[in-house]
Amino acid sequence: MEILALFIKFALLYGIVLMLVALGGMFSERSGIINIALEGIMVIGAMAGVVASIDLAGAGLFVKVAGSILAAGVAGMVYAFLLAFASVSLKADQTIGGTALNILATAIAMVIAKRVNSSTGKISDSARLVYSYEGFVYNIGGVTVNIFFIVGIVLLVLSYVILYKTRLGLRLRACGEHPQAADSLGINVYKMRYIGVLISGFLGGIGGLAYILPANPNWDFKYGIAGMGFLALAVMIFGQWKPFKIFFAAMFFAVFKSLADIADSIPLLSSLRWPKEIYNMMPFIASMIVLALTSGKSRAPKAEGIPYDKGQR
Repeated sequence: MEILALFIKFALLYGIVLMLVALGGMFSERSGIINIALEGIMVIGAMAGVVASIDLAGAGLFVKVAGSILAAGVAGMVYAFLLAFASVSLKADQTIGGTALNILATAIAMVIAKRVNSSTGKISDSARLVYSYEGFVYNIGGVTVNIFFIVGIVLLVLSYVILYKTRLGLRLRACGEHPQAADSLGINVYKMRYIGVLISGFLGGIGGLAYILPANPNWDFKYGIAGMGFLALAVMIFGQWKPFKIFFAAMFFAVFKSLADIADSIPLLSSLRWPKEIYNMMPFIASMIVLALTSGKSRAPKAEGIPYDKGQR
């Protein structure tokens, strides 16, 4: 029973993180912009959310939780704006721009973490921040559940409604499939793509905070986000850019990701004496196998990755 509770705890943690970030990538790519920068957006969102939780530690649990989540989402949006500006306004290569932002994010997070430690009288050359996850984690019936599970389910439903039941969602999808046709109907393709990337940043930033804060009382930001942003891209593709399929894909990969945390508690796995790094590799190996088997059936938005030029038809 204890092993099951532990498994559910980590499966929900990783599943919700992957789902949130993959949903962010979905909005961006549905509008026509490939968001390789999800890894960097997660780092920036996590940094902003952790710093906010430290600053709001004495302001009450609700203010602390709400303020930290909002700070993570807004920081993710601000960072995603750089990708939107480069990809939409400057028509730069989206893959190169996203890769550059991933590299830059870890450097920015390390500088901010060291500055925060210096201002609080701690070791100024350390990029490790110490914080409390009080208010974010609860024990329900012997199972540890974090607040991001509720937030994630709400955002999943909202994502479905926005994408398929609103005019905004219809316009986003049109810009990702055939931007010239959308433009001919009076839709501002540039504006829609900015919105798609900014929504992606908001969800990715919250996903970054959801990965770091509920699971650890401290985090060394020189390690970034440990590849979760890239795994979320695999989840998005496996989920075929559809919200509820993304949810199930995220839970599928979360099972493999959880093995690294519960292997020592399972007699069969602990008897193998495999290094923890092997279990950490499993979700990435699974993603390669799954994508190799299903990529032929995946249908990405037709215009994703193609800079839009209003003068072309």
